[in-house]
Amino acid sequence: MKAYLHLANGKTFTGQLASPLPNGEVNGEVVFFTGMTGYQEVLTDPSYKNQIIVFTYPLIGNYGINEEDFESKRPHVQAVVVYEASAQGYHYEAKYSLQQYLQQWNIPLLTHVDTRALVKEIRTQGTMPATLTLAEECDLELLGESEFPVRDVSTKNIETYGSGEPHVVLIDFGYKKSILQSLLDRGCKVTVVPYHTPLATIEALQPDGIVLSNGPGDPKQLSEHLPTIRAVIDCYPTLAICLGHQLVALSYGANTEKLRFGHRGANQPVYDALKKKVFMTSQNHSYVVNQESLANTPFVIRFTNVNDGSVEGMVHRHKPILSVQYHPEAHPGPSDTNQIFDEFLQTVNKGEKVYA
Repeated sequence: MKAYLHLANGKTFTGQLASPLPNGEVNGEVVFFTGMTGYQEVLTDPSYKNQIIVFTYPLIGNYGINEEDFESKRPHVQAVVVYEASAQGYHYEAKYSLQQYLQQWNIPLLTHVDTRALVKEIRTQGTMPATLTLAEECDLELLGESEFPVRDVSTKNIETYGSGEPHVVLIDFGYKKSILQSLLDRGCKVTVVPYHTPLATIEALQPDGIVLSNGPGDPKQLSEHLPTIRAVIDCYPTLAICLGHQLVALSYGANTEKLRFGHRGANQPVYDALKKKVFMTSQNHSYVVNQESLANTPFVIRFTNVNDGSVEGMVHRHKPILSVQYHPEAHPGPSDTNQIFDEFLQTVNKGEKVYA
């Protein structure tokens, strides 16, 4: 069945609908992912909430969907756009095809789209609202930005995993399972709390360290929670990842801004000024910390994106606070930077300042 992806700038791309389209249309921000693999992790990453994901690699789904590599309990994308979707998963762990998995969750799959032209349009014009529909025309004025997706993906309850030491509180803005697993693999006890958890509640948990997770949307949608975030990270050794990194900057009075088309892929080169090396990283974000706005803060830029010079991570001059824009847990992507968890836990365990 023919379907149409209408972009907010008036451009339309045509494809074949390979799974049902709920209510005749879906709306979301259209973005693209450049990795050759890792589509299962992308689909279930809460940071993709309310987004229509375009995969740049021409064949997606060839190794199917397994039962192990989910980053959350369900997919969060609004729709999936590909050039070609493999009808079968050719891997011994595969339980479903890509199409079967998306059908289970009523997520539309649009195939045979000129994804090369579509991605070039996004790179030129920027990410934008779009609608996927069976109609050849649509009212573009009805398209708008999604509202506060963190509320939809954050945990509703406080949950504890593991029983080791140290005790880390993971503030959930839409965390990936691999972040939790990275901490558990290092012997931590991890308590996951909702994004709006008060300082008093966190103090009562008696954590040794704090992790601010990744998550979807504009970090400024969380402005009312910045005083609490600032109070928490000033009290405990902190590691902040992706959205968490942006919130750390905002809580100290810095600013964030939206990139034209963001960084989404498993091949983003990042320079580490401390180790004087370039690492390949996994990333998924639209917003970055404005470099000039850090001038009046106590942060030093440690990590920089080699491609566009954007801020990829920073350290506090006097406190054990480390933040990274990329995903050190990867999944999908290279594991070049997972030592960031070890640096964080070294500070937690020994009380040493190892970041500067």
